[in-house]
Amino acid sequence: MQPLKGITVVTLEHAIAAPFATRQLADLGARVIKIERPGVGDFARGYDTRVRGIASHFVWTNRSKESLTLDVKHPEAQAILKRIILEEADVVVQNLAPGAASRLGLSYEALSAIKPGIIVCDISGYGSDGPYRDKKAYDLLIQSEAGFVSVTGTEETPSKAGPSIADISAGMYAYTNILVALMHRQQTGEGQRIDVSMLESLVEWMGYPLYYAIDGAAPPPRTGASHATIYPYGPFPAGDGRTVMLGLQNEREWKSFCEQVLQRPELAADERFSSNPRRVAQRQALYGLIVDAFSELTAAQVLERLEQAQIANAQVNDMQAVWEHPQLQARQRWSSVETSVGTVPALLPPGSWTKGPPRMDAVPALGQHTEAILHSLGYSAAQIAGLRAEEAI
Repeated sequence: MQPLKGITVVTLEHAIAAPFATRQLADLGARVIKIERPGVGDFARGYDTRVRGIASHFVWTNRSKESLTLDVKHPEAQAILKRIILEEADVVVQNLAPGAASRLGLSYEALSAIKPGIIVCDISGYGSDGPYRDKKAYDLLIQSEAGFVSVTGTEETPSKAGPSIADISAGMYAYTNILVALMHRQQTGEGQRIDVSMLESLVEWMGYPLYYAIDGAAPPPRTGASHATIYPYGPFPAGDGRTVMLGLQNEREWKSFCEQVLQRPELAADERFSSNPRRVAQRQALYGLIVDAFSELTAAQVLERLEQAQIANAQVNDMQAVWEHPQLQARQRWSSVETSVGTVPALLPPGSWTKGPPRMDAVPALGQHTEAILHSLGYSAAQIAGLRAEEAI
């Protein structure tokens, strides 16, 4: 299923937020032309070499794209870029440094004056105006500004999320806003500007702790892998040294947990634990009772009791266990993509693909499509060689 086939996206992107958004557009069939700096490219190409010599972040967020190398400060390269946008592009995406796209003449105002149907999506750390407009922004810094770090980790140590969630949240909102803009244009013929900030995207995801702390109330405490405001909900050690993750949501489950899992039915009537707020207040005492009950059981036995009691539970998987996860295998969620170092596995995009598979084309090598794109614009081999000699491409 490729509902965006026929849509062309030109993207001046690096790192994660914009590449993640445009990769998802490519998954749906859009042609995505990725503009990269000659010789260096998207700096995410250099983050690591863990995927058989190429970068993990880059493999994840750049399949199915075309790589065109242009030195956008070179006048001829600028002319090529603007020509591609004005002749081919439906959507322009950029997450360059604040103000860089405008200086290149790639603002929505400049482009829409010539091409009214153009959609321009600007992704930045803090948005296009306000006192933080020009402030540098990286994922960890936005996690801090958005309050995420303040409610994550242990009581002693605030922590960031493992994945780049500020980038990911901005990429998701850019992706969905672009889809809506394309629908709007289909109905009205109008293009539009989209202004997505990492800060606003992640603050949206912080809705529950924000409301929990409304009117100056105390925020949720940092409780490691446990839930801050529901208990028991989190990791518990079993007698064999392994950890079991479990979660309760209501009083019916609490009663079943006491009777069938802890095999301490009297705890269900214990006034100390008679509601979720009281269980949270007595977290330490209840943790001791649960660990004591689990100490005579293996993790497998605890999980079996939890399943029989219909209590939500999970294993604490490492990355290798996720690669081998039986549910992902049973649902045939693994596919593959080509790279410059060969075929690598890739998770199918979440969702149902009953009308046909998503596009899962190769991750491009740096500048892999430069000559083909320039040839399509009418440049001769001699002209392309000249551009290379001038380091414009």
